[in-house]
Amino acid sequence: MGKYIRKRLIQLIPILIGITLLSFILTNLSSTDAIDVMESSRGVAMSEQEKEQLREEMGLDRPLAEQYVVWLGNMLQGDMGESFVSGEPVLSKFLSKLPATILLTVTSILVTVLLSVPLGILSAVRQNQFWDYLIRFLSFIGNSLPNFFVSLLLIYFFSLKLNLLPVMGSFGGWKSVILPTATLAISMASKYTRQVRAAVLEELGKGYVQGARARGVSERKILFFSVLKSAMSTIVTLLGLSIGSLLGGTAIVESIFMWDGVGKMAVDAITMRDYPVIQAYVVWMAVIYVVINLVTDLIYCFLDPRIRLGGEEVQ
Repeated sequence: MGKYIRKRLIQLIPILIGITLLSFILTNLSSTDAIDVMESSRGVAMSEQEKEQLREEMGLDRPLAEQYVVWLGNMLQGDMGESFVSGEPVLSKFLSKLPATILLTVTSILVTVLLSVPLGILSAVRQNQFWDYLIRFLSFIGNSLPNFFVSLLLIYFFSLKLNLLPVMGSFGGWKSVILPTATLAISMASKYTRQVRAAVLEELGKGYVQGARARGVSERKILFFSVLKSAMSTIVTLLGLSIGSLLGGTAIVESIFMWDGVGKMAVDAITMRDYPVIQAYVVWMAVIYVVINLVTDLIYCFLDPRIRLGGEEVQ
């Protein structure tokens, strides 16, 4: 196990370097000068001499390769630079937005699992019956609606018409998290339900299920102790992908509900051309997906001992 983890981490190093290099090059290929962005964003007029001096202090007059090496070295030490707009350290700004995104991620995942797993199992067990048709129809509708449309519907009914929940903002207590969580959970639960149904149906058609039934094992034991355990790999895969995207911030949902998280921060940074924040966000997304994929692979080995990691049998 330890050997596999080390091997995977070594393989991920060139991936992270490639992603950071690509984002750094694309950012610096912009026709807009960083000093001009700082001047316009902060509303401070600077002379050409002051601009040249500031450009020299920030190392922007150096070759691009040298700038990347310096930036990467600072990034590895936790120095992500300063925001062009606010002037505050990018790391502290990023960490201040992260709790809101983590809260939205946890609540969305919990609601999604609590809805999709029971509904997916029920749909599979009642195949081609009323509940199966109803659940499949609702999941199809939920999967078809874009998040921004779902969020507008929820705001219209629960905030404007019924006046039960706040329209936007992450400072309205526990009620403020309900609408953004519901928006994300509706889409994810619809997708999860269909995947869980397909995985359970596949397992129910296998020979070991028929053998267990022939030996008189109850359907409940077969379903919960054999079928569901085998189908967990599908659920874990979906969870890994969803957690990665949610921790990266759901830009549309966070922007609509003015949820002060990482996704909204990224949208604001792109709008105001705050390049240090954009670069830090790209690095964060890369690290999150790399770590989540590694954790997902490790969970597989506990769910299914037959899976070999790195060519070795899991002990």
